[in-house]
Amino acid sequence: MNFNALEYQYPSKRHVIYGRKGMVATSQPLAAQAGLDIIKKGGNAIDAAIATAACLTVIEPTSNGIGSDAFALVWTRGELFGLNSSGPAPRGISIEELKKSGYNEIPKYGWIPVTVPGAPGAWAALSERFGRLPLTEVLEPAIRYASEGYPVSPSTANSWKRAQKIFMSNLKGEEFNGWFETFTPGGKAPGIGEMWSSKDHADTLGSIAQTRAQSFYSGEIAQKIDDFSRKTGGYLRKEDLQSFKPEWVDPIKVNYRGYDVWEIPPNGQGLVALMALNILNNLEFDGKDTTDTYHKQIEAMKLAFADGRRYITDPAHMKVKVEDLLSKEYAAMRSRLIGREALIPEPGEPPKGGTVYLAAADGEGNMVSYIQSNYMGFGSGIVVPGTGIALQNRGHNFSMDPEHDNCLKPGKKTYHTIIPGFLTKDGKAVGPFGVMGGFMQPQGHVQVIMNTIDFNLNPQSALDAPRWQWMQGKTIEVEHSFPHHIAQALTAKGHDIKYTVDSIGYGRGQIIWRNDEGVLAGGTEPRADGTVAVW
Repeated sequence: MNFNALEYQYPSKRHVIYGRKGMVATSQPLAAQAGLDIIKKGGNAIDAAIATAACLTVIEPTSNGIGSDAFALVWTRGELFGLNSSGPAPRGISIEELKKSGYNEIPKYGWIPVTVPGAPGAWAALSERFGRLPLTEVLEPAIRYASEGYPVSPSTANSWKRAQKIFMSNLKGEEFNGWFETFTPGGKAPGIGEMWSSKDHADTLGSIAQTRAQSFYSGEIAQKIDDFSRKTGGYLRKEDLQSFKPEWVDPIKVNYRGYDVWEIPPNGQGLVALMALNILNNLEFDGKDTTDTYHKQIEAMKLAFADGRRYITDPAHMKVKVEDLLSKEYAAMRSRLIGREALIPEPGEPPKGGTVYLAAADGEGNMVSYIQSNYMGFGSGIVVPGTGIALQNRGHNFSMDPEHDNCLKPGKKTYHTIIPGFLTKDGKAVGPFGVMGGFMQPQGHVQVIMNTIDFNLNPQSALDAPRWQWMQGKTIEVEHSFPHHIAQALTAKGHDIKYTVDSIGYGRGQIIWRNDEGVLAGGTEPRADGTVAVW
């Protein structure tokens, strides 16, 4: 990456941060600093990523927790490794079982959407394979913050307050008492700058560190989860936890204008970003802020999502091959569907043949793209008593249609929204990137990559640029800073453009690029309390 070729556009109060020995970029300053401190203590980028991720379960519980799933792309020793640490549905749940109980769709909250958490397993797997420091030392900052407390940052406080309002209206039942006791001490969410701590959270993190996550999946913590699930009508059992193992996977890629863009393969939706970029490879652009450019981006994204929502699920249950969806022939065929007017996307027939993101890098060339999430903020609303563990609600993405590729089945993984990204060129690492935020994530990946490669924006400007988000049909939501004349022109093309005041739904991203001299350049999200900690 030639930093001098990157232009400064979309000026903001933030600037690109440069360093060489270490860098951590994430949505919370204390977590970023904790990761950098681990590098200064002799750890590598992998250790830093684990430390930051564990801290984020404490410092930004509105987006993730110990009960999250996680994915990672790790560049080390001149090679890129992928980790899928998403958990499956419990073996005791099924469409038939839910329909007997009167359900026609998967609810957002409660035990039904809870799947096996993968984050603790991810920390242990990353540490064992690539880490340098013991897990007890790497998780120490998170344990300390959980035990001693910390002042809540502005974005987190606002999300916490919104979550309390939603949960007070929707969570009724014994199984939800633990969430209110843990996250609304004194009956309210902590405000900006107020202290919050959780001894249970600290004890659980300490146990995970001491046992390298074995206590979580087969020991005392697993038994507490099982006991509470049985007591309050849940499906998750100790046997489900015991059988879980994080999977090392081969990352997938497309070459976009000379750069290789990498994602985790399904069950993650990174495939959607790659399909969109593959389609866009067939098109030309007359500049960044033009009606034609936005129209083509939106149409490509819609086509990619139509295929993603139709075909992506647990890879063991996919009916089409990833390589077929990413073939140049299929991309060219899909690109020919893009005309002058907005279309209603339909899946094609390929040839047969609440989230936190962090980026970390060290001075030795190791780089990590890491993401973990409970989904929809705090997740299911269930906190296991005595543990501080807020369980995710990933199962909400399952379909109750037995004919759908992503239908619910016992022990099956669902379509997953969280995706880390990585960029390389000519076999060399450029660096990690990511944009968190549900179904915005592949859309954010495409916009950030095009801002970088097509329009020569530096990391901070690539994140600062106004974003759009396809919602459904012809509906496109745009940020308040999106150019009004382009919005009007897109409307004339048949797009239903809706401005939104709040930027939360447009994702929160981080980028670290490295040049041939080993200099690191980092950008962080202006839509959150983002920070680049650097050495």
